[in-house]
Amino acid sequence: MHQKRTERIDLDPQETNEWLDALDQVVDEAGPDRASFILERVAQRARQIGVDLPIRQNTPYINTIPPEDEVPYPGDRALERRIKSLTRWNAMAMVSRQNKFDHGIGGHIATYASIATLFEVGFNHFFHASYGDQPGDLVYFQGHASPGVYARAFLEGRLTPEHLENFRHELRDHPGLSSYPHPWLMPGFWKFPTVSMGIGPINAIYQARFTRYLENRGLIAKAPRKVWAFLGDGEMDEPESMGSLTLASRERLDNLIFVINANLQRLDGPVRGNGKIVQELEAAFLGAGWNVIKVLWGTDWDDLLERDSSGLLLKRMEECVDGEYQSFKARGGAYVRKEFFGKYPETLKLVEHLTDDQIYRLRRGGHDPLKVYNAYKAAVEHTGQPTLILAKTVKGYGVAEIEARNPTHQQKELNDRAVQLFRQRFDIQLPEDVAQNVSFYRPPEGSPEMAYLHERRRQLGGYMPERVVPATQIHAPALDTFAELLHGSKAPHPSTTMAFVKLLTTLLKHQEIGKRVVPIIPDEARTFGMESLFRQFGIYASGGQLYKPHDADMFLYYKEQQDGQILEEGITEAGSMASFTAAGTAYSNHRIEMIPFFIYYSMFGFQRVGDLIWAFADARGKGFLMGGTAGRTTLSGEGLQHQDGHSLVLASTVPTCAAYDPAYAYEIAVIVQDGIRRMYQEQEDRFYYLTLYNENYAMPAMPEGAVEGILKGNYKFRSAENGKAALQLFGSGPILNEAVRAQQILAERYGVAADVWSVTSYNELRREALRTERWNRLHPDQAARVPYIVSALKGEPGPIVAATDYMKVVPDQVAPWLPGRMVTLGTDGFGRSDNREHLRRHFEVNAEAIVAAALSRLARDGAFDAAKATKAIAELGVDPERMDPALA
Repeated sequence: MHQKRTERIDLDPQETNEWLDALDQVVDEAGPDRASFILERVAQRARQIGVDLPIRQNTPYINTIPPEDEVPYPGDRALERRIKSLTRWNAMAMVSRQNKFDHGIGGHIATYASIATLFEVGFNHFFHASYGDQPGDLVYFQGHASPGVYARAFLEGRLTPEHLENFRHELRDHPGLSSYPHPWLMPGFWKFPTVSMGIGPINAIYQARFTRYLENRGLIAKAPRKVWAFLGDGEMDEPESMGSLTLASRERLDNLIFVINANLQRLDGPVRGNGKIVQELEAAFLGAGWNVIKVLWGTDWDDLLERDSSGLLLKRMEECVDGEYQSFKARGGAYVRKEFFGKYPETLKLVEHLTDDQIYRLRRGGHDPLKVYNAYKAAVEHTGQPTLILAKTVKGYGVAEIEARNPTHQQKELNDRAVQLFRQRFDIQLPEDVAQNVSFYRPPEGSPEMAYLHERRRQLGGYMPERVVPATQIHAPALDTFAELLHGSKAPHPSTTMAFVKLLTTLLKHQEIGKRVVPIIPDEARTFGMESLFRQFGIYASGGQLYKPHDADMFLYYKEQQDGQILEEGITEAGSMASFTAAGTAYSNHRIEMIPFFIYYSMFGFQRVGDLIWAFADARGKGFLMGGTAGRTTLSGEGLQHQDGHSLVLASTVPTCAAYDPAYAYEIAVIVQDGIRRMYQEQEDRFYYLTLYNENYAMPAMPEGAVEGILKGNYKFRSAENGKAALQLFGSGPILNEAVRAQQILAERYGVAADVWSVTSYNELRREALRTERWNRLHPDQAARVPYIVSALKGEPGPIVAATDYMKVVPDQVAPWLPGRMVTLGTDGFGRSDNREHLRRHFEVNAEAIVAAALSRLARDGAFDAAKATKAIAELGVDPERMDPALA
């Protein structure tokens, strides 16, 4: 096997120099673009004749934009520095004061200290709040830098001193400020929750793609809006941060700009102490097809680099690892002179005219407004690719005693000396009482600073961040729109998944809201029987269909189009969830209400992307999560990894998620129709999770008067045929059919009458009961209210046997309001590969197990002969001595 050489010997230096001179001549006479073209052609020819070309994943460790290509800074640098310094002061004061008076309340100083220039250049020159009458840029702010965003909003007059005084005090008399960006907590301010690492990057990518989706479908006007994502270098280790990079380049999302605040530190220490995170990220993003701009060194370094005739300064920059760079900023100018410049006599001579303090103050690129401005300008003007800006900064920049030190992230307070040094470092001029008390300060209206700040935001279309919710444009279709689902099925009977596909098709064709529906599928459309939608509505492809599909002669061929409506995401639940988030929050971000339906394998929803779902709730997202191929026994054959018995448990943990487990087509229709009404027409902040199953069975017509019970969580589906029932059987999803069969067995073989109830949502029943219970607790002088689950069962005799295709804890949610009545059967334990009959017998949720549980409970209550119950259990094929399936 051929071994590549890591070092090559120059066998003919004269020839090498002739080639280099020729390249220099091309650059001088024809420019760098011509030189690049020639090199590409030479490389192409080399590959053709079998030359093994070295792969270079990195550019040199210097700024991408050379000084000669920079444009002058357009703003008033002095005023902007004054504004930035005041923002720094107020951010520091907010966190420090709060921890002084409420020890341990938390907050972060160091992150904003490092990112301040990156934010301020954007606020003053790039972040558009609007483009005429169109919405403006979408900015994902680095979560731990929230104090700086609050401090700027305070300078703008959008927040009061009382707001800042109540940072992390949201439960006091005066409205406070949330710790991080949380739209749920500050719905008029924050747009995006970003502090859960990795959530911002993936959501920003899919937000940029969804913007193009809306534009290509003609739903919003095309505008030069950008999606900016400010990220931490340590954050990029999260899989979600890097997992969808190629989508952005594949879709040519030149409306997307990542700005990585490369302060070289994560929470505990260096991000890459033994390496270079900037070079690592550059290689990854270049390989993924992004445009990459490095902003590593401030203007002070330009002269040094220009005078570096030996090339040893660049060599020194490239050979130092990040752990060393952290030490250079933590230990002062004398240390830098000795350990950085002092390695080579040539580099030491470059700084002989500088004092130790001047060496220490040589800025990194992310702290230099000129360098940052030129990088932003290049990013905004770049076409055909998304852009990554790698801005090298210092964590805790300018904060004495913590700058670039490992515990910097945990710093919450500054002592008097540190405050004084902080003021000196940034030349913060303040009234003496403000300085002494570390109080908040805003210059008077009409001052040069305030006039400049407001004018810049006026030029950029308004203030940011700001979240606005326009009036609704949607009216829910009438329930009879879905008449086909309400009146029962004919053979061949569908599954609830296919019933949903019919409902979705009806919605997509709806004259008024059809264009607002966004089907989102992670490469499982054929699994869910949704391929019929391909031809009718098209799969979104930003470039259209550039090939003739092999099945083009078939009616249901794979049809991609630029204005396609379906988002077929490939095998990525996280990416699909990010699209769901973009669509479900479009009402506030794009001023257009979209209705997303994300259908996926139920096992790979809440379990796999739960953090993204939690962030969706925080963002006040609206839409429908549809858990296809649901249940632990309904999905035959797939076994442990695929069979879902717990997503309903996980769904119950999200406050705004209404989780339902429907058994029949009409239940799905009722829930979806009412969901559209509540989320859009009534503008409630909630979203829905519905389980969908792949078992085909007869779909009955909707019983009269069932709508209220379907929505609230349960209703009587079938009464006992002969006489008054001795017990109640609860069923959900396909297991409702097992309850119906159990009702028949009990009556025919054991003479026991039972009623059957469809429980569509234990979660909603529990929440309503908790609200009722709380009201009763807080109003002891008034007549007690009755929870719906109690009133629905009023007068219904006997114990309750509840069977579900999910864990027993799902029905157990309502047990406190049914004291001593419930026996729960569920699918606790790992799944198995087999058919439904054997799976349900294994987990003891089939009709026979339901009957056995019913007779056993009646025997315990003295309402059935115990010996007969024991005999019946044997007759029913239930083995009392077999291992508990929850442990098997």
